[in-house]
Amino acid sequence: MPAYHSTFLEDNERMVGNFVLLPLNTKFRGPAYQANSDYDIIDECLDLFRANSFFKNFEIRSAADRVLIYGILFINRCLSQLKGGMGYVEALKQIQGVAVEDFTLPGTVGFPLNSVYSMPVGDVGQMEMLKGYLQQFRQELGMRLLERVYADSREQPSKFWLAFTRRKFMNKSL
Repeated sequence: MPAYHSTFLEDNERMVGNFVLLPLNTKFRGPAYQANSDYDIIDECLDLFRANSFFKNFEIRSAADRVLIYGILFINRCLSQLKGGMGYVEALKQIQGVAVEDFTLPGTVGFPLNSVYSMPVGDVGQMEMLKGYLQQFRQELGMRLLERVYADSREQPSKFWLAFTRRKFMNKSL
């Protein structure tokens, strides 16, 4: 059975290296365009996370798949920070800290999947745009993830989400 791929079409004008800056529905400030529909790449990452986390190999069919890979790896990172009895407020502080922490950019030294991402060539502005986009992406993804993980109860996270903390998509982690 093949892995699930992104359904979003890439916009070649919004590429930084081989990472596409897709539109987002977000409340956070950053360089991302506002999405025209209610469903964006963040929703797709959350919808496909559990199914794709079983796969060790992932064939990249479009630039949007690279955003999907990054999103799935970030979700895994966030879930690893949550504990069984952790309440929503404590989890919110934890995830916000993970979202804004200093992180390596795709294509730079120290990033776990450099074979998939290429380093943006050109001016420093491209790197700053990518960093700003990923910061915005991580913040929004963390908030939406918490809404799903704590949908049933604000007292403790869903065991059905926490069960995926032991799985590593493509045997990698951020």
